[in-house]
Amino acid sequence: MRRKYPYLVEVLGIILGLIWLAPFYLMIVNSLKTKKEIFTDVLKLPEVFTLDNYIQAFEELDFIQTLFNSLIITVASVVVIIIFSSMAAYALSRNNGKVSTILFMIFVAAMLIPFQSVMIPLITVFGQAEMLNRIGLIFMYLGFGSSLSIFLFHGTLNGISKSLDEAATIDGCNKLQVFWYIIFPILKPITVTVAILNIIYIWNDYLLPSLVINAEGYQTIPLKMFFFFGEYTKQWHLALAGLTIAIIPVILVYFFAQREIIKGISEGAVK
Repeated sequence: MRRKYPYLVEVLGIILGLIWLAPFYLMIVNSLKTKKEIFTDVLKLPEVFTLDNYIQAFEELDFIQTLFNSLIITVASVVVIIIFSSMAAYALSRNNGKVSTILFMIFVAAMLIPFQSVMIPLITVFGQAEMLNRIGLIFMYLGFGSSLSIFLFHGTLNGISKSLDEAATIDGCNKLQVFWYIIFPILKPITVTVAILNIIYIWNDYLLPSLVINAEGYQTIPLKMFFFFGEYTKQWHLALAGLTIAIIPVILVYFFAQREIIKGISEGAVK
């Protein structure tokens, strides 16, 4: 197709790129407008470029504290997911018995379970255990993020020769040392991929934190963003400015790690 229509692929790529960039254009352009301008014409550039919306959104979101809350929950959850998922995937990949196969299939099948189907029972159980706080939220993210993470780690580990384990064992390493000092460093590309996928999911999640975190001063950015949407009014100009600020950290992380992400996904999915 590329040889027969040399410019068709490029044209399609440009069109898809513009479609992908359209929401970012709408968000950034309208975050620089007044509320009146947004309702007048969404696509039009602002008459006067101003950063007043960003300043006001920054203050009303209490952005420093809210950013800190999101960082604590996201970083802690991702670290826990990586540690436990990589160890579980290693154990499953190095044991070829029926039990390991069944357990792996259960983890894979768990990716198909929607959160809404277990939402009420989950909150009921954790509420009785008095774990509805940051620690409880991190523990829940471990459960919901492990399935995909184990699947990706398992695919990469299947491509790593078991002779490395045997050589390290002969040199005197136990199972834990073999994993941490030999195998885990090799998993760097897929670890970055798992980290980014979970960072994007946890950073932008609204539903689970809204059910778990109710105390003032502990809200994450998505929870605090709801402040701009009242019963009788919606402050789109401030909400869009807040959204623009909120996505900057994720974009920066993805920008610096994109090469490792692409490499990790290809290793985890193909091998």
